[in-house]
Amino acid sequence: VQLQASGGGSVQAGDSARLSCVVSGRPFDDYAMSWFRQAPGKERKFVAAINWYGDKTYYEDVLKGRFTITRNNRMNTLYLQMNALQPEDSAVYYCAARTRWEYDGHDANKYPHWGQGTLVTVSS
Repeated sequence: VQLQASGGGSVQAGDSARLSCVVSGRPFDDYAMSWFRQAPGKERKFVAAINWYGDKTYYEDVLKGRFTITRNNRMNTLYLQMNALQPEDSAVYYCAARTRWEYDGHDANKYPHWGQGTLVTVSS
């Protein structure tokens, strides 16, 4: 399975952005999906997860209400809508896939499949 993330770029504080991740090579709805992010010099951190059908999600607590994860199974695409962006949201954002759905997705080691990352830079 291949994951291709896109949608990153440079934005101003307070702006919104939407990231996409296109999945190919295997049926998209075989996979529960997540977003992670990694700031320079820091470890990769969990952002949000969504189940195969898109009807269950969970988020890193501090991001609830600002970030929304969705998916379109017909388009084989995962999304991350990010609102009210702040400089501390600057990071490389990665999409990740696994076949299991559990509420333990904060651990990056549980994901065998990763996209290449897309950089989001938020200026104050």
